[in-house]
Amino acid sequence: MKKILFFGGQNSGKSKLAEQKTLELSTSKPYYIATYLDEFDDEEMKKKIKKHQKSREENFINIEEPYNLNEVISEGNTYIVDCLSMLIFNNLDDENRLFSQLENISTRRANIVFVLNDVSGGIIASDKQSRKFVELSGKVGQKVASFCDEVYEVKFGLAKKWK
Repeated sequence: MKKILFFGGQNSGKSKLAEQKTLELSTSKPYYIATYLDEFDDEEMKKKIKKHQKSREENFINIEEPYNLNEVISEGNTYIVDCLSMLIFNNLDDENRLFSQLENISTRRANIVFVLNDVSGGIIASDKQSRKFVELSGKVGQKVASFCDEVYEVKFGLAKKWK
């Protein structure tokens, strides 16, 4: 069983490559764990989500889980988690729960492909919550990379293997 991380900027192509890798790893229909939580009633995002759900329903079993991956990841299956960035945002006020579930998942006998936005290349945010999100993203990236078998950075649809 493999753990793989794809990270990169927004619209870098990381999700597409992660989906391909997930399908390669799977011997049956894999699970697509979407972590977006629609708490802002954003019509544009709702349309985007419906489009994404429709596009993957042929190849994946969709699961919506914004808070706790432990509740939906079972041993022996293949998953894509898209994306860790939203999971971080949704757990911003409970860092311990976030790292506890990552620790638990690191030992699960399942193929898991993670997707993470790289937000470390920007400027220092002016507000406390944004700074916390960027800092936590870096820590989560380091944690997940440490237990992954493979780590890829994606830019312009091209992947560079780091591990």
